[in-house]
Amino acid sequence: MILEEERFNIVLETERLEIRPLNIADYEKWLEGFNNRQLSKHRHDLGKIDMRECTLEWFTNLVNKHQELALKDTAYVFAVFNKSDGTHIGMIDFSTLEREDFQWGRIGYTLHNQYWGMGYGKEAVKEALNIAFKDLKYHRIEAHINLDNSASINLAKSVGMEYECTRKRFIFEFGEWTDNLIYYKNSKVD
Repeated sequence: MILEEERFNIVLETERLEIRPLNIADYEKWLEGFNNRQLSKHRHDLGKIDMRECTLEWFTNLVNKHQELALKDTAYVFAVFNKSDGTHIGMIDFSTLEREDFQWGRIGYTLHNQYWGMGYGKEAVKEALNIAFKDLKYHRIEAHINLDNSASINLAKSVGMEYECTRKRFIFEFGEWTDNLIYYKNSKVD
């Protein structure tokens, strides 16, 4: 386990990106990222989102909620920013599925659709996996992916995740129980 104060100080950089927890000062850039989204490109893309309820007070509560989840080792939420101009590109999160003898977590990732096709997803998720293994001490990370989400499948493969199985009727979404592909990566054992 990592120390409580370290959960909020994880900051990693790639060539183009900074990956770290949100803080209150990020509000304007975070909101701008959502407000500049394009129309939906497929069913797994929310496209433009009505952000009117996302006031600074609402955002402050969100940041506090992320910190609470990290303190409980339930989930860790990281924002992805462009280093050159501070643009908010997307989010990556890890949910703890089981600790004890497993050290097992799930990764979720989303990039604002105006940044698709630029290599940011691969760059961010690859570095986020380093966070998961090195800083958060997970041994196994899974991605749960809809069968028809080829972009997410390609991203998982591009960062070295391997297909393991299809879990039948695994998650309730789109008004029904749907199947998910399971891609995974284990930490390197020394």
